[in-house]
Amino acid sequence: MKFETMMLHGLFAACFAVSALILGAMLTARPPVVQLAANNNLSSILLAAPTSCALPADGVVCPRLGG
Repeated sequence: MKFETMMLHGLFAACFAVSALILGAMLTARPPVVQLAANNNLSSILLAAPTSCALPADGVVCPRLGG
């Protein structure tokens, strides 16, 4: 019984530590959009723009543009 209790306490501590690390990473992370706005550099914003088209309303295919 003592071994199982120690194992459960260890598992709880490990899960708590991992959860705290993940929460800390989420709270301290800066999304790329905020960083681009802080740079105020047009070339970096244009480089971050997607090159592929978004799906149209029907969601079936993206039209191919000539070129």
